[in-house]
Amino acid sequence: MQEETVHCRRCDRQAQRIPRPPFRTELGERIVASVCADCWKDWLQHQTLLINHYGLDPRDAKSRAFLYEQIETVLLGDGEARQVDTSQQGSIEW
Repeated sequence: MQEETVHCRRCDRQAQRIPRPPFRTELGERIVASVCADCWKDWLQHQTLLINHYGLDPRDAKSRAFLYEQIETVLLGDGEARQVDTSQQGSIEW
């Protein structure tokens, strides 16, 4: 049986774990093992902002790569969330 809490690497506290991996990949397993439900909820709100602002299509490989890179940096790394660059509305440049 899976423990109900996780020590979250993002907020550095013991908190409620995500009920199941968000992806059926190694990345999903890493997220569920190291990110709490509250930080995942915050990420989903930020991801929605990125998708809407940059006009991302999650079915597009380039858009998914951009979002996965943000997950690696923001949730699993030590980086900060990418700020929305209002001059780049409708396109992603990185």
